[in-house]
Amino acid sequence: MKTVKFFFAALVCLFVSTTVCHADGRPIPPTQLPAAAQAFIQQHFPGKTIVYAEKDTEFMKTKYEVSLNDGTQIDFDKKGNWDKVDGHNMVTVPAALVPAAIQQYVSATFAGATVTKIDKERYGYDVELSNDMEMKFNHAGAIMAFDD
Repeated sequence: MKTVKFFFAALVCLFVSTTVCHADGRPIPPTQLPAAAQAFIQQHFPGKTIVYAEKDTEFMKTKYEVSLNDGTQIDFDKKGNWDKVDGHNMVTVPAALVPAAIQQYVSATFAGATVTKIDKERYGYDVELSNDMEMKFNHAGAIMAFDD
């Protein structure tokens, strides 16, 4: 009986480890992105084109990754809601995507700096600026921590 339990436990561990750790990132045509993701790109990045799109399927989770011709990378959830916009310190994130409280803090504290990356997190937002500052904000837009 112990052998059967051990074998079953080992089988479950093997299944979970290969399923959870294996991400099936495969290129897709931009037309296969969720409609909300396509609309988001058209609205916030007019004139930019998608040079690469990928559907990444993990254990019970699907996400999409998109690269635009200006170097911006955008991550979307399975419904097409944005999760991260990264301009790689070269492209400013559209102001409409940055909560007003965060934008006000950045403008008041770091004159001339712009948001080049914003990442939605469980606690709020991870933000990177054009001056290489990295900060964490809560959902209300209050600063929680920063690194230079």
